[in-house]
Amino acid sequence: MPQRLALFVLCAFALAGCDRNVEPFVPGEQPREPDLSQIFPEGADRAARNAGPPGIPDAPDPQGGRGMAASAEAPPIRGVVEVAPELAGRVPGGGVLFLIARSGGGGPPLAVVRVADPSFPLTFEIGPGNRMIPSIPFAGELTLTARLDQDGDAASRAPGDLQGSALGAHAPGATGVTITLSEVL
Repeated sequence: MPQRLALFVLCAFALAGCDRNVEPFVPGEQPREPDLSQIFPEGADRAARNAGPPGIPDAPDPQGGRGMAASAEAPPIRGVVEVAPELAGRVPGGGVLFLIARSGGGGPPLAVVRVADPSFPLTFEIGPGNRMIPSIPFAGELTLTARLDQDGDAASRAPGDLQGSALGAHAPGATGVTITLSEVL
């Protein structure tokens, strides 16, 4: 008997404490989209909807360079990817070159260019059109790396893949950047 009483009291408390935020029906109320602007920052999907008609320049970015407008006009970084002379014989046929730009000293890729079956030296251009997340600006000091992947899978790192990086950091618009594939995984 005490177990039944305890179960009854537990159920009564559970049902009494249940608050599902169910409000009463209001006649004539129209359904509407929730306002998610306070939860999610403005990204590519809303920025595209908020853009003006084609051919009319965008207004200055109210986010102070943190939104899409700040980097949409940023010039690309241009340069060449080459293979170190001592590794020239280790270039796999049918490989895929991944050229990666990162903000600051590391972190996730900001922009990526994928080149199937490259021939070296390879001239490259990486810019705002290559961003992984369109709402993140292509701005500031960027580090550039390249990896020649044998299986073409960006997530895998296999022995024999070649990689290298450009010396220093580069701002959008930089030209003459050299990335040398000088390391074997």
